[in-house]
Amino acid sequence: MTDDTQRAADLLKGYRESIDRLDAILVYTLGERFKATQAVGKLKAEHDLPPSDPDREAKQIARLEDLAKKADLDPEFAKNFLNFIIAEVIQHHKKHQE
Repeated sequence: MTDDTQRAADLLKGYRESIDRLDAILVYTLGERFKATQAVGKLKAEHDLPPSDPDREAKQIARLEDLAKKADLDPEFAKNFLNFIIAEVIQHHKKHQE
């Protein structure tokens, strides 16, 4: 293996280790987020509130798109990602109301 190839392999290993740590952070962060939304779902069910709040969801999407722009992340990707999460949360909230 040439020196350049070895340096590239070392860089690749470092990038992959960083990606693995970030993936773990994402999973644990989503876990914490869903714990909070489960509590919201139970509270909504106890007080006969609707499982969905379109006004809040729209504000959250706009906020996340703005954050994405600041983070140099594709805002459309961020919007799609949050829409996916919101859909999951609403399904969980509906289960609490059954």
